Amino acid sequence: MPELRKDPITDSWVIISTDRARRPSDFVRERTPREPSGRFCPFCPGNESKTPPEVLAYRNGSGPNQPGWSLRVVPEKFPVLGIEGDLDREGEGLFDRMKGIGAHEVLIESPEHALSITELSEKTIHHLLWAFRERLEDLRRDRRLRYVLLFKNHGEAAGATLEHTHSQLIALPVVPKRVQEELEGAKAYYRFKERCIFCDLIRQELKSRTRVVMETNGFIVLEPYAARFPFETWILPMQHKSHFKDAEPHSLENLAWVLRSTLRKIEKVLEWPPYNLIVHTAPLQESATDYYHWHIEIIPKLTRVAGFEWGSGFYINPTPPEESAQFLHDAGTC
Repeated sequence: MPELRKDPITDSWVIISTDRARRPSDFVRERTPREPSGRFCPFCPGNESKTPPEVLAYRNGSGPNQPGWSLRVVPEKFPVLGIEGDLDREGEGLFDRMKGIGAHEVLIESPEHALSITELSEKTIHHLLWAFRERLEDLRRDRRLRYVLLFKNHGEAAGATLEHTHSQLIALPVVPKRVQEELEGAKAYYRFKERCIFCDLIRQELKSRTRVVMETNGFIVLEPYAARFPFETWILPMQHKSHFKDAEPHSLENLAWVLRSTLRKIEKVLEWPPYNLIVHTAPLQESATDYYHWHIEIIPKLTRVAGFEWGSGFYINPTPPEESAQFLHDAGTC
């Protein structure tokens, strides 16, 4: 029997369509290619002049914008927002507008073109997480910016236009609606119970264990109760922190292992699917809060959003999260 499930954080509804229940092998999807295409890559060492000048790099003694780096952060060559100028907010009757001010950067995770993130070392993934932390700290000084979203599009079907493994960040002068819904839902829960809803969620999931994929002393990996998509996966820190930038170095080391292991499980069970990875953190200019809890969402691209979803705001998930958790849990240590 299908179920309607309500997300306890955002109050949005999803349909768990058990009549359409699908195992991992039932999905028709575009697998991410395992072999490089051979096309020219501006992210490879030796092609540094083909990208804008780096804003951050980890390297072994070589000069800026030269080979010899292990990670580079560069402005996007064709950014969705521009860093220069004033916001110039204005209204025109019912309509509001401002200039497209923000930052759009690319985090090139490794000089190795043919490696995916799951093939990188834990140290390399730790460097990626640390680089994001550094960029958050730097961008926070720009008072025009209110939110930074870190995301990874893996595979062409997930929006990746270059196969060299990389992530992106976009800094915005507004807080995105999806994030605002989480913030408002978490704040309302805290006003009523004086507890963080994410912390309560972690305690409840650890008690029931029906949707837990794995856990360490620092992190829990789970399939959310009202998962919008099949095999939607969350990674949450056990210790309450509202901002990713406040994560401690040893915590990021553990997260590097957890993230790689989680993505390897997804690849093993779903046979290298495209996916989107998003880091949710509190707004840049807000101080630490007791009600919000930063986390990571991983969404494999297994289904398509169609007319019903766009028209209703409901998502249809053909795989119950309890089954997704079992499949991933049973994949073992990866």
